[in-house]
Amino acid sequence: MTINKKILLFLVVLTIPFQIYSQWDYPPTQVETVIDELHGIKISDDYRWLENGSNQVVVNWVDAQMVFSRSILDTLPQRDMVANTLTDLYNMPVMTNPELHGQRYFYFRRIAGQNHQVLYFTDDFPGENEQVVLDPNKFSAEGTIGLDWHYPSPSGSLLAYGASFGGSEISTLRVREVATQTDLVIEIPYTRASPVVWLPDESGFYYVRYPEPGTVPEGDEYYFRRLFFHNLADSIWRDDPMIFGADLGRADWVNAYPSSDQQFMFIYVSVNWAINDLYFMPIDQPEAIKPLAVGLDGSFTADVFDNNIYLLTNLEAPRYRILTVSVSEPEQENWHEIIPASAVRLESFIFADGQLTVITIEDVVSHLWMYSLDGKRKWEIPLPMMGSITKISGNIRSYDLFFNFESFTYQPAIYHFDLFSDRLMQLEQAPSTIDFSSYIIKQVFYPSRDGTSIPMFIIHHDNIELNGDNPTLLYGYGGFDISLNPYFSKTAVAWIEAGGVYAVANLRGGGEYGRDWHEAARLEKKQNCYDDFIAAGEWLIDNGYTNSRRLACLGGSNGGLLVGVAITQRPDLWQAAVSAVPLLDMVRYHKFSIARLWIPEFGSSEDCDQFNFIYRYSPYHNVKSYTNYPATMFTTSEYNTRVDPLHACKMTALMQKKNSGDRPILLRYEQSSGHSVGKPVSKKIEETVDVLSFLMWQLGVE
Repeated sequence: MTINKKILLFLVVLTIPFQIYSQWDYPPTQVETVIDELHGIKISDDYRWLENGSNQVVVNWVDAQMVFSRSILDTLPQRDMVANTLTDLYNMPVMTNPELHGQRYFYFRRIAGQNHQVLYFTDDFPGENEQVVLDPNKFSAEGTIGLDWHYPSPSGSLLAYGASFGGSEISTLRVREVATQTDLVIEIPYTRASPVVWLPDESGFYYVRYPEPGTVPEGDEYYFRRLFFHNLADSIWRDDPMIFGADLGRADWVNAYPSSDQQFMFIYVSVNWAINDLYFMPIDQPEAIKPLAVGLDGSFTADVFDNNIYLLTNLEAPRYRILTVSVSEPEQENWHEIIPASAVRLESFIFADGQLTVITIEDVVSHLWMYSLDGKRKWEIPLPMMGSITKISGNIRSYDLFFNFESFTYQPAIYHFDLFSDRLMQLEQAPSTIDFSSYIIKQVFYPSRDGTSIPMFIIHHDNIELNGDNPTLLYGYGGFDISLNPYFSKTAVAWIEAGGVYAVANLRGGGEYGRDWHEAARLEKKQNCYDDFIAAGEWLIDNGYTNSRRLACLGGSNGGLLVGVAITQRPDLWQAAVSAVPLLDMVRYHKFSIARLWIPEFGSSEDCDQFNFIYRYSPYHNVKSYTNYPATMFTTSEYNTRVDPLHACKMTALMQKKNSGDRPILLRYEQSSGHSVGKPVSKKIEETVDVLSFLMWQLGVE
């Protein structure tokens, strides 16, 4: 045979497809190829059949994957260490911010061993003579029925609440008499994430309901969110009149809330994740709904004090400003600016003692200010350290101001500020067995691919050396105008206690710097978010924290998509990754569950221009053969009605097939659990033990 013939034969052999064999004995996964053509491009999908989660074949496949995953996860030597730390952290007693309704304070408290927080009330000062209102631990023996939301009536004598099974968030609305802890004969289903706005006399309430399954085409029961009114004298919810939304689109998101004086109701309609319309009405006159801010290029929230409306908006002010207008003449030409926009984000405001209490965010850190009603800054309320105010409450005519405060090394605490004496007092803080005095928190700024400066927090023990060999976990989100302010993370603490470095990158797409920061990574600019995350990993390596064999990434939901992109675009950068409850097939994501709500954030493959940029980063469509991928675990859950489990299932199957390296690809599929809401503590601990022990195993944490 001549040399040319030998070369030709060798080249022919190279073109013959062959199976990539892994050292891991993965469960067999059948291939049923479906080919779609979108905008002139043919797209092959070998695992379309995994989209039908109710099919017994899919159920059997999931069961086999879980047996395989458990055969690895249950043997990891780091499990006991992680479990002990997490159990201690979750056993910390927790109290939430008190809210005053009438003369009653309502707040949650959880003690060691409880799966769910218990709702209490007191007619005295918070913490004194408290009584149980609602104990979700009694909803089910297994703790799988969770409390989704609750709304006390104006006097605090009644409580509307929603509960759902398995974290599905498909709530059933009930009403409870607070004093007797008994429910009225009212059950309204299909009230997912519903607000409840009570009439002042408590004879009825406004609420949001979805269509009853079977009355609309399949899939539409996740949409057509509309505002209804229920009279307590009636028990038949199907007869409740629709108050608002009949002319709205399929995916419009309707919400409602009362003014602080209980005289008005505001109706919020999300146009997209950066813009909303706002209406208002006297709370007992649904026939008198008026537009307040409709058809404008901005986001709006509002409240009322002495017949003046106060508007917080990013209209012509990316980091927000506050405007006022009279209730009687609310037209835009009458709006008056009292707190102008600045380089600092105005996060929120409430009324307390006839003043404005304003939270601002400066370089991702919370500040708390008092303003007069005409917008004059008076003083700053001191906070314990660099951290976040996660919730604040006050009363329009009361001296008492309460807020939740926390940080990376500061356990969640409740503070009381007395506006009469100007005295700040810590009401309660979760104790801990962890000594945080040796922790170091740094905020750094690093350049992304296009030169944009991105903030990042780095937390670790003070004995860490910058020797380029520390196990490091990078967390991110980067979407939907959500900010990652300093927060107390049990996952982070368990990682740091094991000797690791924990980093949180404040990526574009979030809300840390207002609307411009969000818009910089939406739709066709979404790649900026992924570039920011990858640049964060590179910076940690370049600055001596770690190396690619000791670097892992973690994210959930939109952050799960972030991790999916990170490992497909830069598989060489990471040793391990966990993509939790993720979106991954971005070509088809909008076809499932409530995902059409996210088209304004991601776009849709149905649009040719949007398809082009989605297809370029969609993790499922960018898994390549003969690539050494990081050890990756995809987590999902049976009752996840936000992000369908199909994403994690299909991606697991595809990466198990195409990964040419020796690192494992695992699926963790949680039974009787949802996206996040209502998840019992026992399941949170189990999941976090699996996640951290998997990452520690891969990064060599002993």
